[in-house]
Amino acid sequence: MNSDIGQQLLDIEAIKQLKARYFRLLDRKDWAGWTEVWEQEIEHEMPADGTSFRGAREDFVAFVARALTGIVTVHHGQTPEIKLTSPTSATGIWAFVDRLKAGPDAQPGISEFTGFGHYHESYVKSDAGWRIKTQRVTRLRMDIGPAESS
Repeated sequence: MNSDIGQQLLDIEAIKQLKARYFRLLDRKDWAGWTEVWEQEIEHEMPADGTSFRGAREDFVAFVARALTGIVTVHHGQTPEIKLTSPTSATGIWAFVDRLKAGPDAQPGISEFTGFGHYHESYVKSDAGWRIKTQRVTRLRMDIGPAESS
């Protein structure tokens, strides 16, 4: 096997492992660990709800942690399309399904939600390994259920 091809396959697998950690750490609400999947300065956009962020990863993680307080989440990503653009950069598109449901500590009025769409991402490789640099979340469908009444 050509050593360049071997390294490319290792890099693609490392990006898949990065995204697997992203989903697991997000759903476990392991905010310290989830911070480590991101590059120091990031960009995030979710046009469906108007979310746009550019800045320090710690600020973004704190924003997400607040937004998901009391919410149980389950994220599944599949069918990655990963393209290495240089030895230290890559892009990827992941199909995903996410489910959110209010737990006992959720804010009033939070509803059950199931979403379907794609993550469009860019990655960078440094001494720390591969990390997410940019993320755009596009939605194909959102199923929103009523909040349970007390």
